[in-house]
Amino acid sequence: MTHRVGYAPGVYDLFHVGHLNILRHARSRCDYLVAGVVSDEMARQAKGRSPVVPLTERLEIVRSIRFVDAAFVETVPDKLETWRQVRFDVIFKGDDWRGTEKGERLERDFAGVGVEVVYFPYTVHTSSTLLRRALDGLVESA
Repeated sequence: MTHRVGYAPGVYDLFHVGHLNILRHARSRCDYLVAGVVSDEMARQAKGRSPVVPLTERLEIVRSIRFVDAAFVETVPDKLETWRQVRFDVIFKGDDWRGTEKGERLERDFAGVGVEVVYFPYTVHTSSTLLRRALDGLVESA
């Protein structure tokens, strides 16, 4: 019997239903789910800004989700390096990555080590970016 380990990376800032949906769907496609919580420094590098919620709190939130078997702090930009540390069989990403340069690079890199890339629908109506904009708007109008 094959034991399939899944990996669902994300910043998981301002945790919302889109995050929950990714973790729920990911868990249904593997036997053991590791959620990769991107460090504050890595989030700054990738998105150009720090998360609103500190890493320790984001990690605690994600660890508490019943679909998550383990949480891992992602501290390097190279997903293959993360794979060397975690050893997953499938990685889950939002479909906003599909067909992009970074998505195609991810698929090429992981094809070389036998890891499947699975895309899930991106939650368009709710995102941490939209929530952050709303919060910024509240602060500006206060």
